[in-house]
Amino acid sequence: MLTPTSRLVAGLGASLPSIAAFNVITLEYAEGIVAGAERAGLPVLLSVSHNAVRFHGGLAPIAAACRRLAEDAEVPVALHLDHCESEALVRESAELGFGSAMFDASRLPYEQNVAETARVAEFGRAAGLWVEAELGEIGGKDGAHAPGVRTDPAEAAAFVAATGVDGLAVAVGTSHAMTDRTARPDDALIARLAAAVPVPLVLHGSSGVADAGIRSAVAAGIRKVNVGTQLSAAYSDALRATLGSSTDPRAALAAAREAIAERVAQLLAVVSSPIDPQS
Repeated sequence: MLTPTSRLVAGLGASLPSIAAFNVITLEYAEGIVAGAERAGLPVLLSVSHNAVRFHGGLAPIAAACRRLAEDAEVPVALHLDHCESEALVRESAELGFGSAMFDASRLPYEQNVAETARVAEFGRAAGLWVEAELGEIGGKDGAHAPGVRTDPAEAAAFVAATGVDGLAVAVGTSHAMTDRTARPDDALIARLAAAVPVPLVLHGSSGVADAGIRSAVAAGIRKVNVGTQLSAAYSDALRATLGSSTDPRAALAAAREAIAERVAQLLAVVSSPIDPQS
């Protein structure tokens, strides 16, 4: 069932500590993600990035497919626009049924990032769109997810207060596009950020984190977990293994879709059952 992201976030608590957002590149990704969520019996976010929009030449076609899958799903499914660098695209996403958008002005100087993010957040409140952001360059930092960068709790609190965003992507030791699972989130920093920031914290680059690390990060205070590269790896591996010399891609695409469904079901179980931080 198509569900506003704000409703999923509002439902976070002891019974559902965190939610997961999985990147959609093609229709098979979206089908596999929904199938995996139904298998797990848990809600999920279909996340379409600005890069995926560029790949398709526009948001509307892939949005229509995702929306129909969400409407027909047996579990709550929200639509999320990820790493969007265009205010116009954020506005279009709201018109197309998306419940949330991550507005990424992190490449801009801090003051400009704050101004543009605040404007998008104001639009989001009026449109019923849950808006996520990330800090960007502060004190010479090379982007919020560059190696070695960490989010400062005081700066994060000031950024959220200045922009009015609903969620914040934080730099706590993960990186995008990792193909091995060796990243170790800084749980102590996550806990300090959760205490300082009055909105849900988002973990980007989760594909590089082992299952135990994801559980631990959720237990420390992460409330939204983004996954992309793990799905693409599973999809590509299944595609290569099945396609062979065939000129009919359907069997390979079905195998790739099933690989995504299996991985999504596994990861949703991880995200929904964190370890006790006292254990």
